[in-house]
Amino acid sequence: MNATGPAAALTGSAPPPRTPPDAVAGRPSVARRVLGILDAFSPQRPALSLSDISRRAGLPPATAHRLVGELTRWGALERDEHGLYRIGLRLWEVAALAPRGQALREAAMPFLEDLYEATHENVQLAVLDGLEVVYIERISSRNAVHVFTRVGGRWPAHATGVGLALLAHADPALQERAIAGPLRRFTPKTICSGAELRRVLAEVRRTGVAISDGQVELIALSVAAPVYGPDDTVVAAVSIVVPSETSDARALIPAVRACARGISRALGAPHALRRPPSAAARA
Repeated sequence: MNATGPAAALTGSAPPPRTPPDAVAGRPSVARRVLGILDAFSPQRPALSLSDISRRAGLPPATAHRLVGELTRWGALERDEHGLYRIGLRLWEVAALAPRGQALREAAMPFLEDLYEATHENVQLAVLDGLEVVYIERISSRNAVHVFTRVGGRWPAHATGVGLALLAHADPALQERAIAGPLRRFTPKTICSGAELRRVLAEVRRTGVAISDGQVELIALSVAAPVYGPDDTVVAAVSIVVPSETSDARALIPAVRACARGISRALGAPHALRRPPSAAARA
């Protein structure tokens, strides 16, 4: 029999470590259960009943009721007049503190607006998160070509202009993960082979721009360029999405590059603060 308390100290033995309640029988932690509740919501299901949350999060009804109540009191969830729950504004306030979110968006907005005014097409700003891009800003007009993207939405990096611009300058290990696949196909033009993706990323690094033609929708063409941060590493990408049949990607490259360079300059990227070689030559 193991001794405990003062006797244990005298004999040199120690009581066995206490097992946290959430670790018993592989039970998920409280944090994981809370995250499961938040993950139950999606663009397709922005409002859920308590039973929906319980089922989608894989929680017993009593546990879901208790945790949803706590999240609602804190403001992470809101309950409407029909008894359905939605993501609360408190989470938006917290998300705004992310350095790759609000601060980047504020620095980029004047340049995104200029690009939009010059084209009246879809203008987007995105960051890389693993093998996906997350869109943190989008400006569009009613007559712009249809796109599936939305602020806060995610998309596989290999199929988008901003994703290719970001992957081309990402850590080599992450690039190899993307090249190893699998690469999801959306249209017949989607990059689905690792060899093709490797070639495209090399071309993006060579030219400084990424062109994604019909990869997500056959009707849409995207031209994207990387945005650099204070340490001259790529922190985001900006793109314009236009109708593929009536647009010339080459004609859009200077405007997209100028927008990306302006944002980089606002963020303090050293190379963007220097005059481009063409301007220096003219001087």
